[in-house]
Amino acid sequence: MHVNCRMTLLHLILISVSRLMQDNWSSVLFAMAGGIVLSLGNLATQYAWAFVGLSVVEVVTCSITVVIGTTMNYFLDDRINKAEILFPGVGCFLIAVCLGSAVHASNAADNRRKLNNLPGKVDARANNADNGTTANEGPKDVENGNGFKDKAKVGTADFLVEVENRRSIKVFGRSAVLGLTITFFAGFCFSLFSPAFNLATNDQWHTLKEGVPHLSVYTAFFYFSVSCFVLAIILNISFLYRPVLNLPKTSFKAYLNDWNGRGWALLAGFLCGFGNGLQFMGGQAAGYAAADAVQALPLVSTFWGVVIFGEYRRSSRRTYVLLFGMLFMFIAAVGVLMASSGHRK
Repeated sequence: MHVNCRMTLLHLILISVSRLMQDNWSSVLFAMAGGIVLSLGNLATQYAWAFVGLSVVEVVTCSITVVIGTTMNYFLDDRINKAEILFPGVGCFLIAVCLGSAVHASNAADNRRKLNNLPGKVDARANNADNGTTANEGPKDVENGNGFKDKAKVGTADFLVEVENRRSIKVFGRSAVLGLTITFFAGFCFSLFSPAFNLATNDQWHTLKEGVPHLSVYTAFFYFSVSCFVLAIILNISFLYRPVLNLPKTSFKAYLNDWNGRGWALLAGFLCGFGNGLQFMGGQAAGYAAADAVQALPLVSTFWGVVIFGEYRRSSRRTYVLLFGMLFMFIAAVGVLMASSGHRK
């Protein structure tokens, strides 16, 4: 009896693999393409955080995701979402993107003003591109920095110098456009992964043969996750030996030996995967356009950035007004798009 069960299970596996290779390959490729662009977006976001900050990066990338991805999903889903509600919400997200860019530019000007009023410490426009150190500092350990006896107050010029000396990605002297470019690239990548997954599960372009069932959300999510994971490994190992933005070279062995913060990284990856799975399940039920829009990520990240990490502390009134406007438009857009959800037939 056990032998028969094993033979039956093996037979089913062989049939599934054979069917996958012959019939569902196009849907599998769409799912894997979604995983690839998500992996690229995640990696770009990690670089953008250093330049633009957690608060603005998440709002801008998610807003770009909605502006592009939601529009694509609206047409892919046969317009099951209410257009008269959906697109005004998309317009609010577009305004949030513009305000986010203005927040970054205003905050960068505030930081330059603080640093220029700090004699003998650092020139905000000076940066050694060869070794990644600031103009007045020598080489330092990229993880622990040179250390400070007295902890600087958050938002002060001393605090900005302290953060710069401890971080591996140096931002002093770099153009504000660089950070925004990375942020917009991340947002563009994020805007494509949901439409690709939508195509994988619903085959709106009719790439499957007649009679071949669509991939389930769970099957598509498996291939989506595999491609995302594999590309992340390839890119991260490559950047260890060929770093960008003047980061120091390291090795895979050194990476394995350094577990500082690794637990947080693993937790972040788990939460990201869990959240994506729920988003896809919601998209299959109520439309991917609405599922893309209803995101609490930027609001939570803004709380962390502003309240816990002290972003924009002691900034100008103009920066605060722009920051409030960006968050207000984002919250309004989420509320509007929640009302646009429909039901798949």
